[in-house]
Order: sequence, then C-alpha cells, then structure tokens
Amino acid sequence: MSLIKSSLARKYVMALSGLFLVIFLILHVTINLASVFSPEFFNEASHFMGYNPIVQFLMQPILIIGVIVHFVMGFVLEIQNKKARDVRYVKYKGSANAPWVSRNMIYSGLVILAFLALHFYDFWVHEMAYKYIEANPEDPTRYYGETVEKFAPFWRTILYVISFVLLSLHLWHGFASSFQSMGANNKYTVGFTKFAKIFAVVVPLAFAFIAIYHHLNPITH
Repeated sequence: MSLIKSSLARKYVMALSGLFLVIFLILHVTINLASVFSPEFFNEASHFMGYNPIVQFLMQPILIIGVIVHFVMGFVLEIQNKKARDVRYVKYKGSANAPWVSRNMIYSGLVILAFLALHFYDFWVHEMAYKYIEANPEDPTRYYGETVEKFAPFWRTILYVISFVLLSLHLWHGFASSFQSMGANNKYTVGFTKFAKIFAVVVPLAFAFIAIYHHLNPITH
C-alpha cells in the first residue's frame, strides 16, 4: 500500500529496479562481447545460462519482474509528475527548464520497451520454443550461429543500434539520478555520477558494436 501512496517509495523502487537492471546489463554485455572475441566461450556461457536451473527458474523470473516493475513505476511517476504540474510555463524555454534527456525519459523508455519486446522475441521466445515446444536435444554449439544469424538483416541491425542509442540517453540521466533518488549526497556522489555517465556511453556502444560486427561478418557455409 505504501508503494501506491508514497511518492518517495515509488522513487526508491524505480531507482533500485533500475540499478538491478544495470547489473544485468553488465553481465549481458560481457557475455555478448565474447561472441566477437571467443565464439567457443560464448557458446559455453550461453549454454550454461540456458540450462542452469538457478538461472532459468530463479534469476530469469526475477529479471522479468524487475523489468516490469521498473517500467510500471516509470509510467506511474510520469503520470504523477504531470498531475503535479499545476504551474505552467508562460513561454517554453527548452533545456533552460530541464535537460532534453530528463524531459523525455518516458519516450526513450517506451522505445526501449518496444526494443525489449523484439529482443525477447528474437532470443527468449526462440529459446523457449527450442527447448520446451520443439523439445530439441541440447546443442552447446548452436548459440553463436543463432546470434550471428539474427543480425544478418540490415533493418534489424539498424533497429538494434537505434535502440542502443536511446538506451544510452536513458541511462545518461536515469543511472546518475538513481543515486540522488536514494538520497546519496556525499563525497562519493561526484564519482558515482561520472561512473554513471561513462557507463551510459560505453555499454550501449559495446552492444551496438556487437550488432554491427555480426552484421558485417556473417557466417558463410
């Protein structure tokens, strides 16, 4: 009930769920980079993640819940903020009132949500169908080929890259502000903020590099 009534509680939940997703991004980009530098390790890591019961039946549901909670809280806070704006600017002053990124978090979030739907369809739905619907035998060597194949179409690669750019913008404001939402205001705040800004550039750039690399280096038979 407190999550419904308390604006502060909502901000805490939003910040904590966002930080949880940041941890997932670190793990995800690390494994995916292996597909560029070591396809063998990528296959091994992907197979472990795909068949380990702790990952599948504990961590995966927690991740899905984390994504849902983060986006639901984002929409709730956006609606709340709009209702609270009873004083309107006579003249719009653009970024003089607030940075463009912070003013459009809801829109970048919606695009990222649409991207996640595509990403789940490309990989998670395919994985569930492969294992549980088609009941195929385990094949620890299939993941690299399946990943490269996804980036063969030019339109899909471009869509992924655009989504990563918006992810970068979303993280640029959201990751840094999450510390403030939880009341972090000490000598480490500047360091946290700098790290958040670097993270917001490096991680989406790494994801974009992976997509472009596989598009330009298809598997030939």
